Amino acid sequence: MRTAPAGPTAQGAGLAGDRVVAAGSTARVLVAAAARALRGVDCADLGHAPSSSPFTVARNAGRVALTAAQAAEVDGERVAGWIVDQYPRERYPAVVLGAPHAAAVHLAVALGVPWLPTGFEMTAHWTHGAVDRPAAALDQGAAFAARILAGNPGLHIRQVHCPASRGALAGTAITLVGRFRALPVAYARFLADRLADRAALLLVDDARRWPVSDSGQGHSFQLGCPASGLRPVDFHPDSPALRQVLRAAGATGDGWEPPPVTAAGESAEHGVEPGFVRALGHWAGGRGHELRQVRVPYPGALSAATADLYRRWLRRAGKTGDRLVVECGRVFDPWQVVRAGLVPYWCENATRRSVEEVEWWLAGSEPFSSVDVLPESPGLRSPAVAGLPQWLAVAAFGRRRRALDRTAARGYPVASVATRRATEVLRGQPYDLPTPPPLSVGDALAGLREAGAPLGLTVS
Repeated sequence: MRTAPAGPTAQGAGLAGDRVVAAGSTARVLVAAAARALRGVDCADLGHAPSSSPFTVARNAGRVALTAAQAAEVDGERVAGWIVDQYPRERYPAVVLGAPHAAAVHLAVALGVPWLPTGFEMTAHWTHGAVDRPAAALDQGAAFAARILAGNPGLHIRQVHCPASRGALAGTAITLVGRFRALPVAYARFLADRLADRAALLLVDDARRWPVSDSGQGHSFQLGCPASGLRPVDFHPDSPALRQVLRAAGATGDGWEPPPVTAAGESAEHGVEPGFVRALGHWAGGRGHELRQVRVPYPGALSAATADLYRRWLRRAGKTGDRLVVECGRVFDPWQVVRAGLVPYWCENATRRSVEEVEWWLAGSEPFSSVDVLPESPGLRSPAVAGLPQWLAVAAFGRRRRALDRTAARGYPVASVATRRATEVLRGQPYDLPTPPPLSVGDALAGLREAGAPLGLTVS
């Protein structure tokens, strides 16, 4: 078994996992929601609501970001242990791992199993930072990455500088994604202790690509990101979209000098490291477990396939499968979805592209009697963000009920709502009990393959 080698911080002296993983990061919220759902608990206590005020952003970033000294205390093994410790101590027929897509969590909850991320996001101090100075961000990030990697050779650090998705925060804190290059010991122990005989391992890989600058020393730099709703070319200095984004973040753009690209086709920040895939396959094969890989060309493909799968699962249990909830970002609640017998569709963010994907899926689907829409306000203005009329068009697909959450819509796209808002809305949905028996792995894979194939999703 190949596992991540222990470094100097792996002796219990590192920072606690909840201090390392960025507060409000998608993977952190998804783990918390998945663990609660397996206990039959909703997300009413998850209340992160990011602010878009430049002053508040800077103040909050300073409160939670890592200092240079703390970067040296980051322990990827301890983070992995903190993640698995959130799940109930039971035996599971499978486990879902991979990229932080809420549709993967909905899949795991339907199976009655945990979801484990293959990476985690951190933020680090950038005291004299500037949104429009990516070269300076790279220098600062490389210094932090070197401190982290000194004690964590089992990580690859992907730095993301993206004013289009992070706004003013991109100028006050460095964003670093620690991707596991091998199977952490804590994960291996969890799988050995909690998986039933011949349990399946489902690995969800985000197949999106993005140009990067790679130092070849375990640290790579990514300017922009797919979640911004923009394309790599939109981060060129002459791009009108970039100028609009930088103005909204309070920058002039005069210092925008992108570092040279060394790899044009690398996986984006949420991709799974090849070393992790190999290590997981080796571990599974040596213990009689089956590793199945789900490659996702874009989040909407997994969301659509999972929604179709839920509809079929609910109907087999005697339910209508006729009520849809469209979630967005961190505004979702997998337990309330199951409790109410809803079909979930997850939008990665509030970009026009994400909303268009759900519109196309709805246009080609059997109509739903009700559609509830829960947009997560991005907290910033961007040419890629969907307007409220586009969200209203999604709700309009409901035959009887068409609901766009008014609280989420108020102040959109600048005023943010708390993660728990989904719970507050879905608690108002009528109960549809008992919940269906857990979905079988075979049915899940067959459903994903059938519904996902036309969208480019593959199961192997």
